[in-house]
Amino acid sequence: MDKRLLDILSCPVTKGKLIYDRKAQELVSRSARLAYPIRNGMPVMLEEEARTLTQEELEQLPT
Repeated sequence: MDKRLLDILSCPVTKGKLIYDRKAQELVSRSARLAYPIRNGMPVMLEEEARTLTQEELEQLPT
């Protein structure tokens, strides 16, 4: 994930910051509790495509 792209993108639900999860290939919105998939190098920033994060997953995210 290009750092410049990550700096530009924001959560479509909360407009908040996103965290790049390299291992899961997702962009995570802590405030929305959603993880947006990255497919073929392109982030899919649709709420209906995102998965809801568990409390455990949220606690494991970097701050």
